[in-house]
Amino acid sequence: MDRRLEQLGLCQHHLDACSLPAEEEAAILVDAGLDIFDRPIQMTPGTAQNWHRMQQHAASDFVELQIVSAFRSIDYQCGLFQRKLERGIALEDILKVNAIPGYSQHHTGRALDLSTPDFTPLEESFEDSMAFTWLLANASSHGFEMSYPRDNQLGIDYEPWHWAYQGQD
Repeated sequence: MDRRLEQLGLCQHHLDACSLPAEEEAAILVDAGLDIFDRPIQMTPGTAQNWHRMQQHAASDFVELQIVSAFRSIDYQCGLFQRKLERGIALEDILKVNAIPGYSQHHTGRALDLSTPDFTPLEESFEDSMAFTWLLANASSHGFEMSYPRDNQLGIDYEPWHWAYQGQD
């Protein structure tokens, strides 16, 4: 087991219980602009190309898509866990909303957390936005799909904002 996971209190039984597949960390990333917090974002080349095309398509339909988060390294994901643990959040509660480092789609460089103006990022209320309705109708034509719909078989909480590119780079 990875020493970084052990330091977070994760054990083999956590990995055995994880329904998510282990994911390779992206080796090739490109700069893809800024997120809503003005932080630089990166993603795989194919993801970036299709993201920009999808964002432009949405804009032509008067829908503004924004990125909250894109690529996060395995080390960054470990840091997310550590900060939550330091705030007193129980490991089991963290695992309901954050993938075990090494099992997150974010470090593949293909996952995007999306938002739109006037909606709080990373909240279920995003499903009430025109952006979400637009994504349901159009994202697949750009190679994206929502990773964690309601009652998904992976056991991850519903995340209407989390979309991942399914195409090839």
